Amino acid sequence: MPRIGSGTLVTGLTAAALAVIAVLAVQASGSAADRPVTALPSNSASTAPPAKVPPVAKVPTLPADSGSGKRVVYGLKENRVWLVDDAGKVLRTFVVTPGTVDPAPGRYKVTSRTSRGTGGDGVKIEHVVRFATVGATVIGFSAAVDGSMPTPDPEKKTGGIREAPADGDALWKLAVYETKVVVVR
Repeated sequence: MPRIGSGTLVTGLTAAALAVIAVLAVQASGSAADRPVTALPSNSASTAPPAKVPPVAKVPTLPADSGSGKRVVYGLKENRVWLVDDAGKVLRTFVVTPGTVDPAPGRYKVTSRTSRGTGGDGVKIEHVVRFATVGATVIGFSAAVDGSMPTPDPEKKTGGIREAPADGDALWKLAVYETKVVVVR
């Protein structure tokens, strides 16, 4: 019986192993999209507890009493705004920092808009969308150019409802002149 050299044997085993790996890879790629990837711990003897996954924040649903059609909905209790399209679909929702003067719950329309200015608190603002007046205080949405959303001075009457710049941009695009603004508790 002829003798097989060790080099030939190693080459044959390596080729067979690569063939098996190729077959398994093809099988795995066919089902990879169906299964989530899970990481195995690098050291099975590790005594560290598994990392906790933060809970997914539940986005508050659009208030039921907020009307229909294209509108901006402002929730006084939640300090939250919902941007709603013509079909009633929520396009975006975000938290705001209210001024010291709140509008009464009810239905309003956008009365004026200004692309840039200075707020009653002296902060440079953009995307100002006004919709109500309470006494001499004008109520409207705006974003501070520097992205800040500080709590307003309670000694001053301010009607600026501050939002983050990206949220202000989205509201600016939706809330053109005479767009409905619905204020709910």
